[in-house]
Amino acid sequence: MDLTSTEEVEYLRTIEWEMMDKKKFFPMSMLSSFSVRCSLYPLTLIKTRLQIQKHDSMYSGLLDAGSKIYRTEGLAGLYRGFWVSSVQIVSGVGYIATYESTRHLVKQYEVSNTTRALISGSAASLVGQTIIVPFDVISQHLMFLGLTDAREGKMILNPLGLSTDPTRSKFRTTVDIAQIIYKTDGIKGFYRGYFASLCAYVPNSALWWTFYHIYQDELYKILPSNVSHLFIQCVAGTLGGFTTTLITNPLDTIRARLQVWFFFGIKFNLFQIYL
Repeated sequence: MDLTSTEEVEYLRTIEWEMMDKKKFFPMSMLSSFSVRCSLYPLTLIKTRLQIQKHDSMYSGLLDAGSKIYRTEGLAGLYRGFWVSSVQIVSGVGYIATYESTRHLVKQYEVSNTTRALISGSAASLVGQTIIVPFDVISQHLMFLGLTDAREGKMILNPLGLSTDPTRSKFRTTVDIAQIIYKTDGIKGFYRGYFASLCAYVPNSALWWTFYHIYQDELYKILPSNVSHLFIQCVAGTLGGFTTTLITNPLDTIRARLQVWFFFGIKFNLFQIYL
C-alpha cells in the first residue's frame, strides 16, 4: 500500500504572495471589492452621517437614518457620492499589493505570523489612504450637501456654500466641490484630515489583520477538525472587524468631521463632538 496516498495533507491557512497568479488575482480583487462596496455603501453613508451630525439633530440611530434617507431621497440618496468613492477600488489594489508584498519581505525575518500581519496591515493602509483621501473628502461633501436640521428646518451641512439646485448634475456638483477646495486651500485641502485618516485606518488595518489571525488560530484549536475552513475564516474576519471597530471608531468619527468641517480645524470639531 502506498502510505503517501493515505497521509493527511496539512491545510494551507495562508496563501503567500509567491503562490498567487497575479493576472487573476488583481482583476478578481477589484471585482470583489466593487461588489462588496455596492452592497455595503448605504451602511457607510449612514454611518458617516451619524458621525457628522451634532447629537441627534438629523437622525436618532441606524434604522431611523436609513428610513428617513430612503423616504426623502429615495434609493439614490443611499448612494450619494458612490462613484467618487468607488476610486477606493484602485486604492484597494494598492492596499492588498502592499500588504502581500510586505508580508513577503518580512517573512525573511523570523517573526510570528501575527507580527507580520500587524506590520503589513499598517503599511498597506498607509498606501491605501494616501491614494483615497482626496476622493474621500469630495465624496463626503456629496453625502451631506443640502441636509437640514430636523428640529430647526435649516440647512446645517454645506460648509462650502454650494448650490443645492436639484436640477444641477452630480458631475457638475463634484467639479464645484473640487474647485472650491482647491481655490480655498490648494492641494493640501484635499488632504485635510489625512493625518486623522492615518490615525484611524492604519491601526484599524493593522489590528484587523492581527485579530483575524489570532481568532483564526484560536478557532482552529477549539472547533472540531471537520468544521469548514471557510466558515472559520469568515467568523475570524467578522470577530476581527467587530473588535477593531470598537477600538478605532472614535478616531474614525474625528476623521470624518475633519474632512467635512476642515475649515474650522481640529479644536472646533472636538468641541462639537463633546458639546
